[in-house]
Amino acid sequence: MRREELNLLIETLKKKSHEKIVVDLSEIVTRLSVDISCRMIFGKKYKDDQEFGGKGFKSVVNEGLQLAAAPNLGDFFPFLGKLDLQGLTRRMKAVSKVFDNFLEKIIDEHEEIDKKGQHQNNKDFVDTMLNIMKSGETEFQFDRGHVKAILLDMLIASMDTSATAIDWILSELLRQPNIMKKLQKEFEEKIGMKRMVEELDLEKLEYLNMVIKESLRLHPVAPFLIPHQSIEDSTIDGYFIPKKSRILVNTYAIGRDPHVWPNNSDEFIPERFVGSSIDLRGHDFELLPFGSGRRRCPGLRLGLIMIRLIVAQLVHCFDWELPNGMLPNDLDMSEEFGLVTPRAKHLMAIPNYRLSM
Repeated sequence: MRREELNLLIETLKKKSHEKIVVDLSEIVTRLSVDISCRMIFGKKYKDDQEFGGKGFKSVVNEGLQLAAAPNLGDFFPFLGKLDLQGLTRRMKAVSKVFDNFLEKIIDEHEEIDKKGQHQNNKDFVDTMLNIMKSGETEFQFDRGHVKAILLDMLIASMDTSATAIDWILSELLRQPNIMKKLQKEFEEKIGMKRMVEELDLEKLEYLNMVIKESLRLHPVAPFLIPHQSIEDSTIDGYFIPKKSRILVNTYAIGRDPHVWPNNSDEFIPERFVGSSIDLRGHDFELLPFGSGRRRCPGLRLGLIMIRLIVAQLVHCFDWELPNGMLPNDLDMSEEFGLVTPRAKHLMAIPNYRLSM
């Protein structure tokens, strides 16, 4: 399925490359991530303008992530919470209703199809959740509310995070053409110019993995991870942390700390990982884009496959040029606030197909 969706994208970009059309890479990558996520979770793709009350997937998800990260006076002064002075609760309820209506429709569609016995050999994630709900074998009452909550987690966690990570990687490569060329040379040597990258190729692409590590160091998708809570009183480095404190892990600051990364910590240098044993799977606290321990991102493996495969395909199949004679150093790298931190402005570029297949 991933191969099918990626091939569709490459064919679309090939046509645009012949016409030297400027493409919105941010939008294209997001659309691809949405389509893959929807097919994995719901069994089919959904059109933006039809499913969220006239709003697109991206805009609704973005609003939810911004609201989740917004400083709420009610968190600091509980007696102000009921007043909702910032309007956050009202906006959260509105977004919640949009998501709830969409997920109810998804569940109803699957139950109707199940009654007709039309997809016994083609079950998706929703079918799996509904089977668990109906089995009665769970240790607690597992109902539609639980199914919707898990589906929403799956949609948001798989869709927006991968797209944001890919967007930042491509931005850094466009800012530094020498690194882009070095990465393309690795593809030429290990893949050749007569075929696209396959998932089985990913493990042998060492420089690609360094590029991804370096981008996730400088641009962690969730700079504070997901909020945690201390389960017992603790003392760390002389600081007393009471039980049930909200804990934010500042991976953004760790990734740019010159004491942790002594060699030009604010610069994009993939070569810093040559001969390094630092991994991004949560074993090394210098680099924690997916968190660590029991609360580590459960989609880590899938997320890495998505990021590596899409970046590899776009860089291997195309040369990229900034529009309107823009110089690499002029590329705007400002960020947008939210639980996930995307680019503030979409990444625009001109593709030029480079394979001989």
